[in-house]
Amino acid sequence: MDAFFAAVEVLDHPALRGKPVVVGGAGRRGVVAACTYEARVYGVRSAMPSFVARGLCPHAVFVEGRPWRYAEESGRLHRILEAVTPAVEGIALDEAFLDVTTARRLLGEPVEIAHRIRTEVRDRLGLTCSVGVAGSKLVAKLASEAAKPVVTRAGVRPGAGVVVVPPGTERAFLAELPVGALWGVGPVTADRLASHGITTVGALAETDPLIVRRIVGATHGPRLVELAQGRDPRPVVPSRPAVSMGRETTFPRDIARRRDLEVALASLVDRTVRHLRTAGVMTRCVTVKIRFGDFTTITRSRTTLTPLDTAPAVGAIGVALLDTVEVERGVRLLGVSLTGLTPAAAASEATQTQPTLPGLELAPAGVGSGQGPANGIDGPPRAWGPSVADLDGEALRLQTAWSGIAGSVDVIRSRFGDRAIGTGGNGLRAGAVDPEAWA
Repeated sequence: MDAFFAAVEVLDHPALRGKPVVVGGAGRRGVVAACTYEARVYGVRSAMPSFVARGLCPHAVFVEGRPWRYAEESGRLHRILEAVTPAVEGIALDEAFLDVTTARRLLGEPVEIAHRIRTEVRDRLGLTCSVGVAGSKLVAKLASEAAKPVVTRAGVRPGAGVVVVPPGTERAFLAELPVGALWGVGPVTADRLASHGITTVGALAETDPLIVRRIVGATHGPRLVELAQGRDPRPVVPSRPAVSMGRETTFPRDIARRRDLEVALASLVDRTVRHLRTAGVMTRCVTVKIRFGDFTTITRSRTTLTPLDTAPAVGAIGVALLDTVEVERGVRLLGVSLTGLTPAAAASEATQTQPTLPGLELAPAGVGSGQGPANGIDGPPRAWGPSVADLDGEALRLQTAWSGIAGSVDVIRSRFGDRAIGTGGNGLRAGAVDPEAWA
């Protein structure tokens, strides 16, 4: 997809069309997640610090990322691709490999299928994509890059949309590309190759494999030469389900007040869980990531007996994990990730048939046993809310109470906007948590 995250923001907010839009935090510590091609004209690029992007393009429009929204459009995209062939290997929300061998009799030659996909994406999603057609995954990937819009000093020039690399022309197509275009060639490897005068893929393809082995290693070298010569035998492997979902934020200044961190965590959980429900899965493992001002990073995790997909239930686990950490020295970054994912239908069926385990009978919020550490959570229990020993029971109570409400909250947000309503451990509140509230 072309500038996918930014393109979705423009799709949802037409007033942004034609403007340099940057998806990411606008603060000093923010990072550019994506940007429109209009922003790239000024040198803005992904992974760049936001303050650098602001310096390059002072009139850029910064918007906060919405992962759940990108996941929705990604799901629609993959449905279009899977209507062409079941052999779809997703490598990102906005990118996938397709093996169209079995689709040719019905849909025509690969180039025809490529144009068909572009038309379907434009007409059904209102977005644009670029397609590379080749006999291997590497060359198809690089051909799709060559098909994208072109950024020049004068502005943005439309790309070809579809680039085809016929069999037998792979080496000629790759020859002038920098060696960094190849998979597995990062800055360090590129510098090692450059120190021996190897700066293009063509030069690498002509180099004796034994020399490349000495430069980058016996394991890596032969594979790089093979790729440089256009040989990539790896098949398209239909995608496996996501194994984790998460969200994190870097604060404009270090946060040492626990309540502020709980508010921030509630926002992260809220958005991550919405993504979870959009994907139709539930989680059984919650991890909280904390990075301090000195860049020391720690994580705290807990696996639950019950699959969860509501913000109050996941939030109860997250807050308990946060409470095991001394945060007074100041937190720079806070994140939450959900693993142990399982399809929601299967998880719900298992939950309905699973008996309540001893010690996990549902109890009113705030009732605890005070028995101290359990299941990987260190430190004293909270002065209020469930004790560590009762945490699984509290999560189950909240999951049961909110499972029928969460879908209604999603509908309200879809109709009235993300900030129309939020969820919390004590009930609904008008307006979702504002992540800038702790700036």
